[in-house]
Amino acid sequence: MYSDNGTNFVGADREMSKAHRAAIRDPNFLNSTASDGIAWHFIPPSAPHFGGLWEAGVRSVKIHLSRVLGDRTLTFEELYTLICRIEACLNSRPLAPLSDSLDDYECLTPGHFLIGSAINVNPEPSLLDLNENRLSRWQLVRQTTERFWRLWQSDYVNTLQQRSKWRLPHTPVTIGQMVLLRNPNLPPGKWELGRVIRCHPGSDGLTRIVTIKTARSEHKRPIGKLCLLPIWDTPGNKPPTSPS
Repeated sequence: MYSDNGTNFVGADREMSKAHRAAIRDPNFLNSTASDGIAWHFIPPSAPHFGGLWEAGVRSVKIHLSRVLGDRTLTFEELYTLICRIEACLNSRPLAPLSDSLDDYECLTPGHFLIGSAINVNPEPSLLDLNENRLSRWQLVRQTTERFWRLWQSDYVNTLQQRSKWRLPHTPVTIGQMVLLRNPNLPPGKWELGRVIRCHPGSDGLTRIVTIKTARSEHKRPIGKLCLLPIWDTPGNKPPTSPS
């Protein structure tokens, strides 16, 4: 794990290390599970540019939040509510599948690290087509959340879909792999996930089209419209083999 030198992170590292040392002395614990060897790395003090990965996410939120708010003035409670709803959107993004089962579409999200499970958002009717002068203050917060979600989700998915040329090494698509389907019509905090059930290679042996099975239906999609999960940061890394 990599983080800055915030006192909350340093304290959490100290408490978790203490708990880990106590647990590994318990023979029952050692028999039931193996140590994962997780280490906590801190960036140098007063060097936020060392945390460019998460700072880029913060910058993205600030840019889109500024765009959707414009010259509107919110009360403290309204702004606080809006930030909490945006936080739920960010922490709902899929990171990796929770299992290798072809019938399991649950994925690991940042929310699992915060509350132990995925963050669920109550279904609500869209307010994007309503004029602002017809909205109550609560509806204005909801509409602003929707507008932020449309911008941020599209920008985030674009970063996941960056692909190299076919002549360069790339991550292969395998049967059973979980993918994220691009769907701009989903409400805030909702993502369309599926599993690859068939690959359709071309005459050159490269797979450009796959058949995806979701919880409701099957789709045939070009891989340019999909985001493979988990995200592999180097071309040489390969996803795990498909389940038998």
